[in-house]
Amino acid sequence: QAQLVESGGGLVQPGGSLRLSCAASGHISSIYTMDWYRQVFGKEHELVASITSGGSTNYADSVKARFTISRDNTKNTVYLQMSSLKPEDTAVYYCHARFRDYQYWGQGTQVTVFS
Repeated sequence: QAQLVESGGGLVQPGGSLRLSCAASGHISSIYTMDWYRQVFGKEHELVASITSGGSTNYADSVKARFTISRDNTKNTVYLQMSSLKPEDTAVYYCHARFRDYQYWGQGTQVTVFS
């Protein structure tokens, strides 16, 4: 059964850093494009960053130069390194895998940036 499990969320002060991890299992492999989304309560999901099977990356303007997405295909894991965090980065962060008609979501991990 395909599954995505996020970890690494937590509480951090403004300017701090966190690294999120997303471990994929089942038939989610390195051919999948992997995304990180985030959602604030009452608002729609926002695409934060993506990485293709070939390693090409894309970022939302709001996180460029602060966040870095990467993947380790030997561990079937995707990471989101978040630096210079701001209160407006507070959200539930979700891992998402997609390939052709297939897509899967993780359960989400809470990131809270507070003074």
